[in-house]
Amino acid sequence: MSAAAAGDGPWLDDAAGRLVRPFTVSNGRTRPSVALDLMSQVMATGVTPLGYLGPEHGQALDLCLAPVPVAEVAAQLRLPAAVTKVLLSDLVDCGALTTKPPAYHHQPTDRALLEAVLDGLRRQL
Repeated sequence: MSAAAAGDGPWLDDAAGRLVRPFTVSNGRTRPSVALDLMSQVMATGVTPLGYLGPEHGQALDLCLAPVPVAEVAAQLRLPAAVTKVLLSDLVDCGALTTKPPAYHHQPTDRALLEAVLDGLRRQL
C-alpha cells in the first residue's frame, strides 16, 4: 500500500481512498455562510486571509487567481461541492475571494430552450 506525500495534494491511499474525511475539512459544517451556486464565479481579491485557514483553503485560493466556477474548484480539490462551498465562503468572509452569481442567458423556464432540449433528446432516442 502506498500513500501520497502530504504536500502532493489531498491525502490519498491507493486501497482506502481519501484518508481525511471531507467534512473534517470544513469542521463538520455543511452550510456555507454565503449563497454560492455551482456556476457562481469566484476570484481572489489579493487580500491575505488573517488567522489560520487549513491547507485546503490555500489550495482553493490558488485555484481562484482568475475567475473560476465553484464546480471547477470542487473538481480540482476533489472535494464534494457542499464542502467546497463552505471553504469558499470562509474565504469570502475574510475578504480573500469575491463572488459573482452565474450569468444565465436564458430563464430556466424559457419554453423555447426547454423545447430545443426535448427535441435534441428525442433525436438521440
